[in-house]
Amino acid sequence: MRRLSVILILFALLLAPWGHAYSGTTPPGAAPPDVSLQDPLGRDTPRGTVVGFIRAAQAQDFARAAEYLDVKLPTVRAQRLTQELKVVLDRGLNVNLNLLSAKPEGDPAASPKPDRQLIGTVSTETGGLDILLDRVQRGKSPPVWLFSSETLKRVPEVYAEIGPPWLESYLPTPLVENRVATYPLWVLIATLLGIPMALVIAKLLSRGLIPLLRPLVRYLTKEQDDRQLERITGPIRLLMLVVAIHGIVMLFGLPLLLRQFWSRVALALAVIGMTWLLSRLIDILAELTHRHLDRQSRPHNATTVGLLRRLGKVMVMVAGALVILYAAGVNITAALAGLGVGGIAVAFAAQKTLENLFGGITITSDQPVRVGDFCRFGDQVGTVEDIGLRSTRIRTPDRTLVSVPNGHLSSISLENFGVRDKIWFHPTIQLRYETSADQLRYVLAEIRRMLYAHPRVESQSARIRFVKFGACSLDLEVFAYVQATDYAVFLEVQEDLLLRIMDIVETSGTSFAFPSHTAYVTQDRGLDAEKAQAAIAQVRQWREEREVPFPNFPPERIVEMTDTIPYPSPDSALRAKS
Repeated sequence: MRRLSVILILFALLLAPWGHAYSGTTPPGAAPPDVSLQDPLGRDTPRGTVVGFIRAAQAQDFARAAEYLDVKLPTVRAQRLTQELKVVLDRGLNVNLNLLSAKPEGDPAASPKPDRQLIGTVSTETGGLDILLDRVQRGKSPPVWLFSSETLKRVPEVYAEIGPPWLESYLPTPLVENRVATYPLWVLIATLLGIPMALVIAKLLSRGLIPLLRPLVRYLTKEQDDRQLERITGPIRLLMLVVAIHGIVMLFGLPLLLRQFWSRVALALAVIGMTWLLSRLIDILAELTHRHLDRQSRPHNATTVGLLRRLGKVMVMVAGALVILYAAGVNITAALAGLGVGGIAVAFAAQKTLENLFGGITITSDQPVRVGDFCRFGDQVGTVEDIGLRSTRIRTPDRTLVSVPNGHLSSISLENFGVRDKIWFHPTIQLRYETSADQLRYVLAEIRRMLYAHPRVESQSARIRFVKFGACSLDLEVFAYVQATDYAVFLEVQEDLLLRIMDIVETSGTSFAFPSHTAYVTQDRGLDAEKAQAAIAQVRQWREEREVPFPNFPPERIVEMTDTIPYPSPDSALRAKS
């Protein structure tokens, strides 16, 4: 923010140089007028007339300044009237000279009648004096804008009421009569002294205002410390500096051009201060909203808050820049209309930027992933750390940070592991072809029994089926859901289930198949005949009792078996500690 403030200050100062900022030149974007029709004194436009008169009078070239008046008087009286008009404008005219019309025909909105422009009004106790310009054509010369005779008639009266700046009556004559760069010496001294005075006044105003804001800030933020107040102290001090500058300018009664310069500097500082203050307020509001969402157990909405915070700050910055441009005399409406022509090229150049911006808005609003979710995007996986205006940052298991453009992320398939309510357990068990049918029935029944009985397995959907004769194995497919959302917990339960399956297979007398062909070239122990006979006997007993558990156990038997296996196992270290 400080870097941006410095840039805006420099930008504002470049737009507001001391004297050369005010000219009657053609505004940017307008066609240059015919040189043969231009007035040598710059009276073609209302702005040129006002600025030309002030410059000539400021340089005490009263003969030249009189050329801007629509009046015929003797030289001495004309010069006297010129001096009085200059004082009246310096003391009472409050207009932005850059906003005066720079068109030969003037501004229709400021025309009380054809060929007349209202520049502004000088307020007095006896009534306001309208500063009017008339468009006059003499002979075959091009028409020019001159100070209206109607205005000039009342200038002596208003001058007698307003008079020169009050400070001049208390200053030595050399400070008033001696000039530097067309300004009286006292004006430059007052300007140099006014800068430290403004800083001191701003500091005093801030010290008085901040304690008054402390109770309000604590009430709104529900905090008893001044952390949030300290975040807005800087902008408040800058805004107080603006107030101090206006006070110093009005106190000293500076000439119009110099007053215009400091007014523009104050405006630039005010825009920067308000931009800075609004940005800090947006940050504070976002932080308070985060806390509120955390208290309501809705942290997933924090992503939306973060994106809105960024968008809000960007809009504040753009608005501040537009205000400064408008104050500098740039026709914002014409500039925006001009974008209709150049906007096509800009749109093509900014296509990816806009795509990423709208992609971020889509991700935030649709919320396929949120900050903190573990997800799969393309052929990579990772945890979402931040969703920005341009890209989303994802932390991979290797602890590297991947930045994915939002436009790309919003157009690909995203698999969000963070919203699972349970995790799928689906191994394929491959048994040797030497396994008998009854051994296979035993394995199926015991694994099915174990799935129903396990407390961390969802019994309603659990199943195991003999699905196919594989190339080198008898394939059994397990389908079950482990009641866990954390992957580390799932791995614990999966480990227990796989170990129990190994025990069941070993108890049945068979073993797991290998993905290869077995050639018996020597005598080995082969299948365990004793265990095989035991498994066959168990199946025979089921047949005799008509309790063969195929295609499934009876529902009442499933209810009896549910959650009967001790888990963790009796010899587990976790059970021993409990």
